[in-house]
Amino acid sequence: MPSSATPTAVIPSALRDLYLDWSGLMTSHELDMRLFRSIFDEWHQPTVEPEDVTYKEEVVGGVPGIWAFPAGADRSKVLLFTHGGGFAVGSAASHRKLAAHVAKAAGVTAFVLDYRRAPEHPHPAQVEDGVAAFEGLRERGIRPEDITTIGDSAGGNLAIAIPLALKERGLPQPGHVIAFSPWLDMENSGATLVTNDDTDALITVPLLEGMIAGVLGESTSPSAPLANPLYADFTGFPPLYLNAGSVESLVDNATRVAERASAAGVDVTVNIAEGQQHVYPFLAGRDSEVDAELKAIGEWLRR
Repeated sequence: MPSSATPTAVIPSALRDLYLDWSGLMTSHELDMRLFRSIFDEWHQPTVEPEDVTYKEEVVGGVPGIWAFPAGADRSKVLLFTHGGGFAVGSAASHRKLAAHVAKAAGVTAFVLDYRRAPEHPHPAQVEDGVAAFEGLRERGIRPEDITTIGDSAGGNLAIAIPLALKERGLPQPGHVIAFSPWLDMENSGATLVTNDDTDALITVPLLEGMIAGVLGESTSPSAPLANPLYADFTGFPPLYLNAGSVESLVDNATRVAERASAAGVDVTVNIAEGQQHVYPFLAGRDSEVDAELKAIGEWLRR
């Protein structure tokens, strides 16, 4: 299980400052879901707009989303991107730039899902939408091995859960899986929730508890494998790339799932970036080390 810790000589403050602003709003105001979602739709702010990328809104497999087409990209290969936001906030619009940076680095296209969100649509609606979009890509002639499921935070959970759901149904799985700062633990049992509480600028246990209640509803167990992949059987799972920031509270979600998948024989690559916050790839185009990692991910996908 290859692993590395990437040192960051100068840690850009753009993402941390955005998270601190959000944290201040969440602690000082009673936010309704509409306002909560409008705040998190600004998640793209730290990300530099990638050059030479065009976008198109479309529906794939019955699920709306946004295509990102880097110039010269191989359109037979697709990143199926599921956005983060606790399954309740975030959108294709908030994550299109991040998805486009990864697609550009890999020389492929990306389709960013606007999956159904909690609490209006609890689990497994989000997984079902991911499976439907995956099958929709296959219906368009995209080979399963040429699809990568990828996501961040809660979307990283979905990027892992979608292949697990496909396997349950006896359907082909994607060629690769990528999860940035995946949020997997629906029981809040991770040690770094405590040890990194003072250094994470966004994640708190009360925030997670609210998100968990919204997505699980009354009928899903917090240990259900498609909701909490820390309980999943990873036998036969595709090659898996994971990263997380060393100062974020969810860092051990990435390391624990890496250990579980590796024990099942999965080809796992992990990068824990020193000093970085939750979903630090949002600094694409701003942080040279993030850009270097995305380039390495592109090479990993092509190997």
